[in-house]
Amino acid sequence: MKKFFSLILVLFLVAGLILAGCGQQKQAQEQPAQQNQDTKQETQTVKIGAILPLSGSAAATGVKLKYAIETAQEIINGEHPEINMELAKSAGLPNLNGAKVEFIFADHQANPEVAKSEAERLIQNEKVVGLIGCYHSSATKPASQVAERFQIPFVAGSSSSAALTERGLKWFTRIAPHDGMETVLFFDYLKFLNEKYSAGIKKVAVVYIDNEYGVHAFEMVKKTIENYKADGFELVADIKYPANVSNVDTEVQKVKAAKPDAIFHASYIGDMTQFVKKYKELNVVPKVVLSYCGGYQDPQFVVNLGKDADYFSGPNATTSALFSKMPDLEKINEIYKAKSGVDIDGPTLEDFASAMVIAEAINKAGTTEPAKVLEALKTQEFAAPYFVSGKIKFGDDGQNIHSASVMTQIQNGIYEAVWPTDYQTKEPIPAFPDWSKR
Repeated sequence: MKKFFSLILVLFLVAGLILAGCGQQKQAQEQPAQQNQDTKQETQTVKIGAILPLSGSAAATGVKLKYAIETAQEIINGEHPEINMELAKSAGLPNLNGAKVEFIFADHQANPEVAKSEAERLIQNEKVVGLIGCYHSSATKPASQVAERFQIPFVAGSSSSAALTERGLKWFTRIAPHDGMETVLFFDYLKFLNEKYSAGIKKVAVVYIDNEYGVHAFEMVKKTIENYKADGFELVADIKYPANVSNVDTEVQKVKAAKPDAIFHASYIGDMTQFVKKYKELNVVPKVVLSYCGGYQDPQFVVNLGKDADYFSGPNATTSALFSKMPDLEKINEIYKAKSGVDIDGPTLEDFASAMVIAEAINKAGTTEPAKVLEALKTQEFAAPYFVSGKIKFGDDGQNIHSASVMTQIQNGIYEAVWPTDYQTKEPIPAFPDWSKR
C-alpha cells in the first residue's frame, strides 16, 4: 500500500511538471506575439516634436505657427484629394501602413535655454522621431544641437539666421531662405527700383535686434554690400537695440541723423511696431524700408498700425494676393483659416512646409529609423505647390536651395507681390510719401 501511494505521488509530480512546462511554453509563445502587437501599436502613430514660442513676446505668432502645423497634421491624417500633394491623397502615411502623424507641441517662451531643455524632453520622454521649429533663430540653434547629439532629424521652418546652416550639422535642414539670401534679394530689388523708377536709392541703414537673428542679418549686409558698391550703395548706419526694448527714441534719432534712403530691419512684431510709430512721430521718411523675415511679415503689423503700415516692404513666402493664382495654396489656406480666423502668412507657411516635409521624408523612407529619414531629407526633392518655387530641395549644408520668397509691399492694407515681375500683383510704389500726406 505504501508503494502504491508513492507511485501516485510520483505521477502527480510528473503531471505537474508537464503542465508547468506547457504553461511556460505557452507563455513563451504568447510573449513574442504580445511584443509584436505592442510594436504594431507603437507604429500606428508617428510622433514629431514642434518647439514654438507659445508664450512670451512672440506668443501671438507662435499660436499661428501651431495652427499651421495642425493644418499639416489634418491634411496628412485625413483624405484631401482636392489638394495636389502626395500625403493629401490618402489618410496617414501610405508607406507606413497608414500610420498617423502626431505633432507634440512644446513652448520655448522665446528662451534659448528652455528650447534646449524642451528638445531633450521631447526626445527622451515623448520619444519623438524628429523635431521642427523654433521660429526664433536663437532658440532653433540650441534645440537643433540637441537633435544633432541624439541623431534625429530637425527641419526648421522660418528661422532665418544664416549661421544656422554654417555650423556643419548633419541632422539639420531649413525651409526658409536665410538672411544672406534675403540680403541679396534686398539689393537686387533696390537695383530694380533704381533702374526702372529712377528711385535714387544709395544710402542704407540697418536696424537690428541684438540676438542671433539680428546680429547675423547685419553681418550679411556688411558682407553683401561689398558686391554692390559699384552700383553706388553705401552703409551709412548700423543701429542695434536690445531684445527687451521698451523705448526706441534713441535708435530712431540715430536713424534720422544718418538720413538713409533705405532702412533694412531685422525686428519682430512688437519692436517693429514701436519703430514705425516713432518714425511717424519724428517724421523719418526714407524711400524704402525692407524687413527680414520677422515682424513685418505678420499680418498683425497691419492690424497694429492701420494706414501707417502702407509702403513698408519685405520678402514673403506668400500673400493673400497670390491665393487666386495658386489653387493648392488657396485650399490649404481654407483649412488654416478655419482654425486661426486669419489668412496664412509667409513664416506660418514655412512652418507648415516643415511639418509636411518631415512627414513626407518619413513616408519616403518607409520607416522612422533616423538615418534613413535623414537620407530621404538630403537626397529627395519635395513637391511644394504652396510655394512660388513649387519645390524644396536641401543642399549639403541643409539649406533649401529654392527660395520661395517674393518681394511684397503693403498697399492699402494688402501685402501685394511687387517683384519679381513674373509674380507681380501690383507695381511697387518706389518712395514713401511724407507722413503728413498719407
